[in-house]
Amino acid sequence: MEMFEKFCASFSAIAWGTPLLILLLGGGLFFMIYSRFLPFRYLKHAVDVLRGKYDDDNAEGDIDHYEALSGAIAATVGMGNISGVAVALVMGGPGALFWMWMSALLGMATKFFTCTLAVMYRGHDSHGHAEGGPMYYIEEGLGKKWKPLAMFFAAAGLLGVTPMFQANQLTEVIRTVVLKDVIPNSTDVTTVNFIIGVGIMILVSIVIFGGIERIGKVAGKLVPIMVVIYVVAVLGIIGLNIDKLPSIISSIFIEAFNFESVAGGAFGAVIIIGAKRAAFSNEAGIGTAPMMHGAAKTDEPVREGLVAMIGPFIDTIVVCTMTALAIMASGVYDPNATNVQGVMLTTQAFSAVYPVMGPIILSICVLFFALTTLFSFSYYGTKCLGYLIGADKKHYFNYYYVILIVVGSVIKLEAIINLIDGVYATMAIPTMVGALLLAPKVRKAAVDYFHRMDLLDKK
Repeated sequence: MEMFEKFCASFSAIAWGTPLLILLLGGGLFFMIYSRFLPFRYLKHAVDVLRGKYDDDNAEGDIDHYEALSGAIAATVGMGNISGVAVALVMGGPGALFWMWMSALLGMATKFFTCTLAVMYRGHDSHGHAEGGPMYYIEEGLGKKWKPLAMFFAAAGLLGVTPMFQANQLTEVIRTVVLKDVIPNSTDVTTVNFIIGVGIMILVSIVIFGGIERIGKVAGKLVPIMVVIYVVAVLGIIGLNIDKLPSIISSIFIEAFNFESVAGGAFGAVIIIGAKRAAFSNEAGIGTAPMMHGAAKTDEPVREGLVAMIGPFIDTIVVCTMTALAIMASGVYDPNATNVQGVMLTTQAFSAVYPVMGPIILSICVLFFALTTLFSFSYYGTKCLGYLIGADKKHYFNYYYVILIVVGSVIKLEAIINLIDGVYATMAIPTMVGALLLAPKVRKAAVDYFHRMDLLDKK
C-alpha cells in the first residue's frame, strides 16, 4: 500500500506540470478571447434555455437542458465543494481559492466550447444511439485518423470517473459523525469502513443500473434541495462571523500574490493547487461534462454550451467560495497544518458554529452531494467503456464501479486524491486538444446562432 501511495503522489506531480497548466488555463483564456466574450454577453439567454423556454421534446437526445445541467452539477457540486476546498486550504492556503476563481472563470469559456462540440459532433454507439463527449467530437469532428486520441480519452476516463473519493469521504462522515455513538471504540476502523462501503454500494446500485433517464430524474430532484440546504447553512456560518470577512478576503488576495515566496516555488505551487482543485471541483476541460450535456434533447449545439457554462459559476465561484469562507470564518482553519483532513475540517467548521445541529446538517449535505456525484460518474464510465468495446457491454462498467465504492471506503484519502488528480490530467489532454482544434467551428456556430436569436427577438 505504501508503494501505491508513493506511485500516486509521483504520478500526480508529473501530470500536473507546466504543460498541463498552459493547456488548461491558457486554453481557457484562448476560448474566452477567441469567442470575444460572446457567450458571457448572453447569460440571460442561457438562463432562458435552462428554464425550458426552448425545449424540444422531439429533438435527438435523452434528457432536457435542465436535467443535463443537473446531472453535470450533480457530478461537480459534490465532495469537491465540501472536502476538496478544505484540502486546497490545507495544501495551498487562502491564496489557492483565488486561483480556483480564475480557473473557474476560464472554465466557463472552456465548457461553452467543449459542450457545444458534444452536441455539434454527436456520434452514435454500436446500437445506433446518439452519444456525445470528447471521444465522439474528436473522432467525428477531426476524422478517423484522430481515433487513437479519442480512445486514449475513453481509457483514461475509466479510471478518472471512479467513485473512490466520494465513497471515502462519505464513509468518513458516516463513521465519525452519524455512527460515532453507536460503534464501540474497540471496533476495527477498516472493518467499519468496509461495512459502510457495502451499504453505499447497494444504495448506488439501485439508481445507476436504471440508466441515464433515472439518473437525470434523481439528480434533477436532489440537486436543488442539496444546494439550498448547504448554501443556507454556510451563509449562516459566514453571517455569524461577518466581522472576520474583510480580513479573510484580504488574506485570499495577499496569499495569491505572495511574490516573496516565488523563488522557493511556493507561488507556483499555490497556482497548481488552485487549478487542481478547480478542475476536480467543476471539471472544466476534463471532459466529463460534455458526456452529460451531449445527451441533451436539442438540435442547437450552442444552446447546450450556454447551459453548460453556468456550471463552473455555480460550482466554484459560488459554492466553493462559501465553503472556504465558512471554514476560515469558523476559526478551525490552521494555516500551519499540513495533513490533508478533507471533509473533517469542514465538519469541524459546522460543529464550531452549530454545536448540536452542525454535524447533522453537514451529514445530510454530504449524503446528497456524494450520492448525486456517484450516480453521475457511473454514467460517464459506461459511455467510455461503450465507446471502447461496444454499447452492448458498457453495463459491465457498473459492476467494476460499485466494487470501487468499497475499495475507496477503506484506503487513504491522500492516495485517492493523487490518483484521480493524475488521471484527470491525462483526460484533459485529448479534451482540450480536440476543442482547440475545433474552436473555429464553435465560433462560427455561435455567431450564426446569436444572429438568428437577435433577429427573432426583434420580430
